[in-house]
Amino acid sequence: MSRDFKNIKAWKSADDLAVLIFNITKAFPKDELYVLTAQLKRAALSVPTNIAEGASRNYNKEYLQFLYIAKGSLKEVEYLLYFANKLEYLAENQYLEVENLRIETAKILHGLITAVANET
Repeated sequence: MSRDFKNIKAWKSADDLAVLIFNITKAFPKDELYVLTAQLKRAALSVPTNIAEGASRNYNKEYLQFLYIAKGSLKEVEYLLYFANKLEYLAENQYLEVENLRIETAKILHGLITAVANET
């Protein structure tokens, strides 16, 4: 059962989050390019990527596994944003904007996981 990932609300939110993170990390110190910046961008991109890949799977159990991976990556994003904020790489308004989107994405993803799990 293939699903069009572009129609999945959790994917749309995760995609918006990844774009926002790619944009805000442009201002991070250059000496963080291969450390925090790269790790944060990888984790952020992992969320919509795993939702998209999972959507192509034939069985809900497989789909669910990819959604759980996306959830784990979203937690990684949470910590990395917290850490970047602690190092003052983000202005407070930037941190609040990206954190609010991350929280919203987590809620939507949780709802999707619950719905798919109930279908299994």
